[in-house]
Amino acid sequence: MIRVLVVEDEPVAAEAHRTYVERVPGFSVSGVVHSGGDALRFCEREPVDLVLLDFYLPDTHGLAVCRALRTAGVPVDVIAVTSARDLAVVKEAVSVGVVQYLLKPFTFASLREKLDRYAEFRGNTGEVAGQADIDRALGALRTSERPSLPKGMSVQTLTAISDALAASADGVSAGAAATAIGASRVTARRYLEYLADNGLARREPRYGQVGRPEVWYHPTV
Repeated sequence: MIRVLVVEDEPVAAEAHRTYVERVPGFSVSGVVHSGGDALRFCEREPVDLVLLDFYLPDTHGLAVCRALRTAGVPVDVIAVTSARDLAVVKEAVSVGVVQYLLKPFTFASLREKLDRYAEFRGNTGEVAGQADIDRALGALRTSERPSLPKGMSVQTLTAISDALAASADGVSAGAAATAIGASRVTARRYLEYLADNGLARREPRYGQVGRPEVWYHPTV
């Protein structure tokens, strides 16, 4: 089991990240903290394999946390989960050992792919026969290209729908999702159907007393 520390200053986002990680097989959340200082203290006293690290923290920058972890010799890997889009920041993140970089806002599917690829990379052990094996091992960290969203759909709305889906233990209807994100029922249904068609949600018909059954949507694990 890969032990994860979530570092995110916004409590609602932190809880969403925790929920996402716990839905990915092979991963468990060891803790959730909201500052760089707390992240360093947690990693020094608790066993952690992977840190999901926001860069804009109330007490310091995520890059400073990465440097401090390396200086302290703490053997953890880091996936940056941030809205920082400056390529200079991305380059420095690589230089301090960040193994994956995930831009906010993101969907559960995007995080799941990063985690799955990290698990594949981490699972490669032993001695390699040659350069091709090394290239293949490092290639596990590279994210495959995904097709763009259909015309008229936005990443922001898809993220909001995905979050509403993940937050509901009993699933959501198009109407409930629409209310949660402040969109129309038609819009919510379109995004929920997109998630279902791509294997990121499953449909469940629920029968009322009269009329057609209402479709509810549940996240897939």
